[in-house]
Amino acid sequence: MGTSRPNGSLYTKIEGAVAQVEFGHPASNSFVMELLDRLAAEIGKLSENPDVKVIVLKSEGDRAFCAGASFDELVQIASLEEGKRFFGGFAKVINAMRSCSVPIIGRVQGKAVGGGVGLIAACDYVLATEQAAVRLSEISIGIAPLVIAPAVERKIGKAALAELAFSPTEWKNAYWAHDKGLFSKVYDNIKELDKELDFFVSQLAKYQRTALEAMTKVLWEGTEHWITLLENRAEMSGKLGLSPDTKRILERIKKKS
Repeated sequence: MGTSRPNGSLYTKIEGAVAQVEFGHPASNSFVMELLDRLAAEIGKLSENPDVKVIVLKSEGDRAFCAGASFDELVQIASLEEGKRFFGGFAKVINAMRSCSVPIIGRVQGKAVGGGVGLIAACDYVLATEQAAVRLSEISIGIAPLVIAPAVERKIGKAALAELAFSPTEWKNAYWAHDKGLFSKVYDNIKELDKELDFFVSQLAKYQRTALEAMTKVLWEGTEHWITLLENRAEMSGKLGLSPDTKRILERIKKKS
């Protein structure tokens, strides 16, 4: 059962050398800004914990993995500063994941949209179920997946990023995501996923932290400029979110819901 808290929930459980970080929100595990800030801070804290060798990133429940950023907060953006802060939430999290000293393993049990796809792309290794379809819906509502694009492109390449971004109403299934490199493994159901995940992370946790750190650092080589890049992308996204056409689309969607 998922959380009922309007600001979402974030729980961390450390067992042995494995830290399980679980986020949740009643709106299909979407992220309000406060929850993104908390997740970025938590990843930073775990990165500095010498007893942690592996982080597992997961979401609550057995349905959606993550519906991206909060639609309610998006609709309320009224200034460029607010827009930059809103879109900067995922920038903070992706940069925290990028600079994390230990590998982050994604557990993806269901569908992911927008920023949720960015989260998956920023994981170092991802285990998913057959139900874990992905979609970048941003262009259909007058914005674009600018902040998460570098993380997604790093995993699946520019052509596959374009395929997602320019088909904003089309779900790509888990096997498409696996074929493109977004998912490392795909399982029939959550039970199989969790069985394999437990085995995988327990094996990783046996290895030397220094070796895990070195490999993780190599995987993210060449992304040091992302601190500035993602901030700039957040500002660009904020401008798109404020455009009159986008505001009209968002209001229309809000009235329907």
